[in-house]
Formats: sequence, C-alpha cells, structure tokens
Amino acid sequence: MNGLQAYQRVNAQTSITDADPHKLIQLLYNGALERINMAKARMQAKDYEGKGKLISKAIEIIGGLRSFLDFEKGGDLAVRLEGLYDYMERTLFEANAKNDAAKLDEVADLLRAIKEGWDGIREEAVGRQQAV
Repeated sequence: MNGLQAYQRVNAQTSITDADPHKLIQLLYNGALERINMAKARMQAKDYEGKGKLISKAIEIIGGLRSFLDFEKGGDLAVRLEGLYDYMERTLFEANAKNDAAKLDEVADLLRAIKEGWDGIREEAVGRQQAV
C-alpha cells in the first residue's frame, strides 16, 4: 500500500468515525458514485476483473443504503427508495454482465438525483438530531 492509499484509508475511517447519521448516508452515496465511475474507467480499459470488483462494491454500498431505510418513519418514501435501490442493484448486475457503460451512467444519474435531495435536507436533519 502506498502513502496515498494509506492516507485515503485513514481519512475515510476518520470521516466515518466523525460522521453523524446524515453524513454517513452522504458518504455512502459518494462511495457508490465513486465505485461506479471507477468501474466505467476499468470497463473502458478492458480490465473486466477490476470492473467486476468495483461494481460489486457499488452493489454492496447500495445494499447498505437499503439497510438504513426506516419504514416506520419513512413510509411511502422508504418503500419507493427500496424499489429504486433494488432496480439499481439489478441494473448494475446487468451492466457488469453485458459490459454496458450506459447502464452504469443510468445508475449514477439516479444516485446523484437522490443524493442531491439528501444533501438538500442536511441542515434540517442535523438540526433535528441536535434537538433530541
């Protein structure tokens, strides 16, 4: 492991340790998007093994996002997000199997749209946590 990788690992661990629940979800969205972008680059370089590992990591992260859904508090929105996460996972499997960069772009676009909404409620979410 080179110095940059060591720094990134420590930086990531520190970010996770210091993260409030809202920030943790933001980090997961960022991580999934990063893996998808890296997988696309690996696909274009014809590094299919590397692409497969990165897509698998993105699928794991989306599974993690799914595990955070609160169906009691989230109601219909949580149900819709679960369906969307399921669709994203299936689309990533298909992108991997068919080396389809357009499918990677589709999932990245969906993730970015959800992330923008999540980022938009940051102040409200953090304020609510501090009030508890």
